[in-house]
Amino acid sequence: MKKHSHFLIHKPHGYLSQFIYEKKRPKKLLGELFDFPEGTMAIGRLDEDSEGLLLLTTDGMMSEIVRSKSVAKEYYAQVDGIITDEAIQQLKNGVEIGFKGIRYTTKKCEAKITHKLPECIGEGRRIRDERHGPTSWVSITLTEGKFRQVRKMTAAVGFPTLRLVRIRVGNIHLQNLKAGEVLEVDTFFE
Repeated sequence: MKKHSHFLIHKPHGYLSQFIYEKKRPKKLLGELFDFPEGTMAIGRLDEDSEGLLLLTTDGMMSEIVRSKSVAKEYYAQVDGIITDEAIQQLKNGVEIGFKGIRYTTKKCEAKITHKLPECIGEGRRIRDERHGPTSWVSITLTEGKFRQVRKMTAAVGFPTLRLVRIRVGNIHLQNLKAGEVLEVDTFFE
């Protein structure tokens, strides 16, 4: 039986969650960060503007398990303005977003205002300076993952996302990985 390879990566801002990009504009790809074995695939995606924990594997079955609805993904979103308790409650209950040209109501999720960021988030790139108004952070934990869902959710409650960092997938945490670092692991789940 072939032994599969599994990796944790702290995807930096500005990289695509893929290895091949065939359009005209040059893009930064995951293969520039590490010499991954042939057949390595990202499990799920983080868009080019998002950062944080990304799991990669050579095992297609593992990809299906991680992408299932039973595996929670936790994000920290820096939003434009000081998010309100009312907006947090709306996020928890589900909000209407657009997905593939149709209206979709997100499933209930965990959401809370956070004042202390985990160290793994780091400084990141500078979003803007204080002259452009205050920002705040919210933690959102989902069991679904539509295209740009967290960004669409915060915008739907009036607080657009400025920076988005995934810090957890299931029981796997970003821990102390710095942006661009890759860690090979034996397995994702025991």
